[in-house]
Amino acid sequence: MTSGEAQPRHFRAFAVQPHWSAGDFASADTFRAWLRGQLELARPHLAPDRPNLVVLTELNGLPLVLRGVPLAVRAGTFERAALLLFLRHLPHALPVLLRERVSPIRALQLALSGENARLYLETCRDLAREYGVYLCCGSAPMPRFRLEGGRVHREPGVLHNETVLLDPQGDLIGVADKVHLTPAEEAGGVDLTPGPLEELRVFPTPVGDLGVAISLDAFREDVTSRLEAQGCTVLLQPDANGAPWTDLEGLPPDPENVRDQPVAWLESSWQATTRGRSIRYAVNPMVVGNLLDLTFDGQSAITGRAEDAPKPRSYALTEPRPGFLALLPWVEEAGPERLRAAGRERAAGSGHPWENRYRTGVLHADLTLPPAWLPAPPRTRHEVALAALLRGEAAWPRRGPGWWAVAAGAALLGLVWSRRRRRR
Repeated sequence: MTSGEAQPRHFRAFAVQPHWSAGDFASADTFRAWLRGQLELARPHLAPDRPNLVVLTELNGLPLVLRGVPLAVRAGTFERAALLLFLRHLPHALPVLLRERVSPIRALQLALSGENARLYLETCRDLAREYGVYLCCGSAPMPRFRLEGGRVHREPGVLHNETVLLDPQGDLIGVADKVHLTPAEEAGGVDLTPGPLEELRVFPTPVGDLGVAISLDAFREDVTSRLEAQGCTVLLQPDANGAPWTDLEGLPPDPENVRDQPVAWLESSWQATTRGRSIRYAVNPMVVGNLLDLTFDGQSAITGRAEDAPKPRSYALTEPRPGFLALLPWVEEAGPERLRAAGRERAAGSGHPWENRYRTGVLHADLTLPPAWLPAPPRTRHEVALAALLRGEAAWPRRGPGWWAVAAGAALLGLVWSRRRRRR
């Protein structure tokens, strides 16, 4: 270990809270502009004398399935948009559905995954390089890739909610997949694949020993304990909370004791940093905005130990307390009933003048950790493939020819029709 490596790590962490809408994902250009806007929010606060870590929000790549289909962007609901998208991409989605035996919504995402993953990750890579930051890209539905003979192949049927970490040169640090999915992410929703708990690892960097617990994972003891056992000092919690912030919690551990959602949120990043274990800091950015008929709201935060942040403050509907290094205020300060009403007024479909009006912003905090001592974990096969793709050393998988899917679809419809005629 050199003398330089033995120095304490001083760095600045950022949590960006953006507003999203379906139109942000209508084209490659609108997506790049939306993502760049988040780095622009951070730019005035970037530290010139220390590394910067910028953390973006959960599933910020999911709506890329809307790209290039204007009717889906204007569909009004996710259900109608999904139907339009499947019909539009039928020649490519149908072969995946039949060959990999997955649901239509997963088949659609897998059929588009090569192009969308390339747009998403190359945009993030370019932004990490341009702004010179360590970048937690948020998360996106991501297939599993493998590199064989200089070519990248997609593993059949697998689609994780995945976070990608990049360094200031745009090179891959590592990835983390969400282990605990919400009902909206499971079958009947966007139908993602749960990540294996045993694959969660900690990545030592100049901006902390990074462990990722995507949204619900940060509430789960098996995830945070595994990261702590590996020496995690900075927990990253990218989030997309699909409900009004001042509603009741959607996944109560005790159905007989349903709490206000912000009260339940104290059991994620804030709890992870205040209970005195290895996790010293946590960065929890949250996206806001009504995406088609879905509502997303929350309060982004950077948390630490009570002695690091003694000033009392907290989420809406909760009592002030130490542990918040930085906290974005919610849209109003008022009593509980008014706050609950304010959340409903902003929700999708409310028809209220305040519908879809949320607070955006960026938080930052200067953090210090002891010198790094953890070894970097070995790369998975998937990470080897992603690293090669980001360096331009391998070609991204392309959608295969879809002409035979039309024939297959016609044959399938013909079979159904003949069976119906025989039953008459």
